[in-house]
Amino acid sequence: MSATTSGKKKTKPRTTKSSRASIATVAPQSTLLQGVISAFILFHVVAIFCWAVPLSSPPILAVRQLIRPYMVWSGLFQSWDTFAPSPVSSNTFVKAIAMSQSGDVHVWGFPRMEQLSYSQRYREERYRKFAETLPAQPNSVLWPNVASKLAKSFDTPGDPTEKVMLLNFHADIVPGTPKGKEPTPSPDIFYQEYFLPEDSK
Repeated sequence: MSATTSGKKKTKPRTTKSSRASIATVAPQSTLLQGVISAFILFHVVAIFCWAVPLSSPPILAVRQLIRPYMVWSGLFQSWDTFAPSPVSSNTFVKAIAMSQSGDVHVWGFPRMEQLSYSQRYREERYRKFAETLPAQPNSVLWPNVASKLAKSFDTPGDPTEKVMLLNFHADIVPGTPKGKEPTPSPDIFYQEYFLPEDSK
């Protein structure tokens, strides 16, 4: 005696022409996206390597010049000036002074690593790099935006910011100087701008 099964007979879903067309369209798009992502990852790895490797051969320098806009834009640029044999021998930091129409003066300083805890340094490290490179002439395109941002942050109702000055403090580090007798950093105004009341709107 043979056993029989009851119920409806199972049927395979049919693939229509429209579904086949959709699959055929998605497949090339997915392959293209994977190719773009792979190319970006490869470019990024090569860029980081060529920028960070401690070599100054002509090919490496040529690649660095090509990728410089990307490295600066992404904030991934770095140098070997922290390490021997020629580490940076200066103490520098940036402050801003904002003056309102009524004569009030506000002083704002970019976070300084030596004044922060280790956990705070981890979060604010980008400020150090930004403050170190901001006064450089090649980065002067950023100065108006920084000044405008600071002006708006100090604005108060009825007393808008009238002037912002960006100052770079600098002092040479002299080896062997006793602690507490280090040279006092001297300020240098590298940018200043006046603002009208309507600029804060």
